[in-house]
Amino acid sequence: MKYIVFILLSVCLANAQIKKEQLDLMPWPQSINVMDGTFALSKKFKVNITGNPHSRIFIGATNFIRRLDNRTGLFLEQNFVTKVNEVPDAELQINCTTGGKIEINQDESYELVVTTNKITINAANDLGALHGLQTLLQLLQNNSTSYYFPNSKVIDAPRFTWRGLMIDAARHFQPIDVIKRNLDAMASMKMNVFHWHLADDQGWRIEVKKLPKLTDLGSNGSFYSQEQIKDVVKYASDRGIQVIPEIDIPGHASAILAAYPEIGSKVDNEKGSYVVQTNSGIYNSALDPTNPETYSILAMIFDEVCPLFPSNYFHIGGDENNGKEWAANPKIQEFMRKNKLADKHDLQTYFNMKLIPMLQKHNKKLMGWEEIMTENMSKDAIIHAWRGTNEGLKPGESLIQAAKKGYNSVLSNGFYIDLMLSIETHYLNDPLSKNAALSPQEKSRILGGEAAMWSELVTPLTIDSRIWPRTAAIAERLWSNESIKDMNSLRKRLKTISFRLEELGITHIRNKEVILRNIANNQNTSAVHDFSNICEPLKNYKRNGGGKKYRMHSPLTLFADACNSDASDAFDFKVAVTNYLENKNKENQVILTSFFRKWIMMNSDLMDLSINAPLVQPFLPLSKSLNDLSEKLLLVFDKNKTLDKDEFKVLLEQAAVRSDADVELAVLNDVKRLIESKL
Repeated sequence: MKYIVFILLSVCLANAQIKKEQLDLMPWPQSINVMDGTFALSKKFKVNITGNPHSRIFIGATNFIRRLDNRTGLFLEQNFVTKVNEVPDAELQINCTTGGKIEINQDESYELVVTTNKITINAANDLGALHGLQTLLQLLQNNSTSYYFPNSKVIDAPRFTWRGLMIDAARHFQPIDVIKRNLDAMASMKMNVFHWHLADDQGWRIEVKKLPKLTDLGSNGSFYSQEQIKDVVKYASDRGIQVIPEIDIPGHASAILAAYPEIGSKVDNEKGSYVVQTNSGIYNSALDPTNPETYSILAMIFDEVCPLFPSNYFHIGGDENNGKEWAANPKIQEFMRKNKLADKHDLQTYFNMKLIPMLQKHNKKLMGWEEIMTENMSKDAIIHAWRGTNEGLKPGESLIQAAKKGYNSVLSNGFYIDLMLSIETHYLNDPLSKNAALSPQEKSRILGGEAAMWSELVTPLTIDSRIWPRTAAIAERLWSNESIKDMNSLRKRLKTISFRLEELGITHIRNKEVILRNIANNQNTSAVHDFSNICEPLKNYKRNGGGKKYRMHSPLTLFADACNSDASDAFDFKVAVTNYLENKNKENQVILTSFFRKWIMMNSDLMDLSINAPLVQPFLPLSKSLNDLSEKLLLVFDKNKTLDKDEFKVLLEQAAVRSDADVELAVLNDVKRLIESKL
């Protein structure tokens, strides 16, 4: 009898009306309607494709089947999808009118309809169909015994055409497997531009066969062969993603000049002093725009590198050139006077304009960071906004300025994920805010945005934890309607999305434990794990101020590397404090004080752990400060002791002192909020 009740309950749950708010979709679709009924999965589930799509849809459909099978364990009978109309009676029908092109401004829309007996994805091309498959995977539900899709209709298309992720492989080299797993994650979030930063002061990362010294002397042995580049470009294309290379010039040029110092801007007797840098920061090294050999070498680079990337765009960097070498070189100063170039900006524009025909030869448009936007710069260039450069210009306002001046532009200001800012900071950062006074034509020039992952403080072990899951929130901002801004909904959905990213090989969750075991010296990691959930790495480059503490070969296996922005327990504590301040009942007080008891026990465990774990020592003072605050607060709550304002002021100041562990207590502001309420 109990068994029959259990089965009936399972059937009822499967057929229960699911509200769309319960779904963990990301990016959130433009339109979704959930209806009564479900499509039940079985091992006989198959996929069929019709129309005239690009062959990438067969790869995408096969990957979809494998992910679905791995998630459900159904042993699906269909192994691969290899051709059009292979299984005409399949339950999932994908209809693509044409083949998509890996370019911006493509039709990426799709319609997904789930009924009890059939699922249909209709798209103008395979790019939209790939997006539809990602949404269908996210729609998957289950009860205790089976898996199913809710009957539903999704009509969807992106808000912005440029939805990118930049990975810097120059500071810390990122192997191919890192790049590929992040491409898979990008595709799952419907992102379509991978910006690959391949050269900077700390390394030249791409093979140029006619200029072997670039990798012999400029890479420290870590670089991508041309065959590897081709492999990644195809891998990305198969997932609907275009790859845009960046070689940063004329500044950030230490690595290229270590190999070819003759095109540097230092005076002749100092050219031999160029070296590949091992610290982060801004250096004076710059190519010489007045030397014809500079352009000969760049032409050779472009002639080899451009054909590796089918994209219509080539990013030349152009940022943070301080012009000091130009100012100190009499020959360059004489050239500027002779050619009536007033300052370093004019000289850099002269340099950039010389690059345009070199890139046009390969059907590429020049793209660069916002410093390239000068009075005489070609309007064909794409401006990549990352800060405000003009006096009085607000951060990110250069995006608006570029659009008004006739440039296509892309926003990264506010999407710098290496700053370790909160997910809310990125999620509410809109490339096209309602306050932007732009005409429809000017608005059309704002192509979208890119999450920027600079790699001074990441290695292959930690990079995923800095990119994900926050980049999923950025992907939603670039895809979904601007009205989708509910942080509670985002956090709820992101828990599932973060977990699902592991299916694709993303290591943001699993590698944390690797670091914690190292810190704990292979002892029990529970206390270190708990402390990591209330600590966050120092933000806005404070961890490595001036680029002095961490070099390119410094350890990034420390406590700060195990901590993330948006510390999970810190958010829970914030909720507990808010609930208590709104209603000081016994239940809310018990929940609140349970945090203090946990932190006191945690501190005791950390002290015991540290006896045989030296890497615990740097963050013990911070744990001790939190322990002392917790003990005093328990006396106030449990023993009705009077709160001593001066005593708590001292304790709060101690807890706010910069930690040797390069982290901060993410709960501290809410502890202050609680104390202030008692004053």
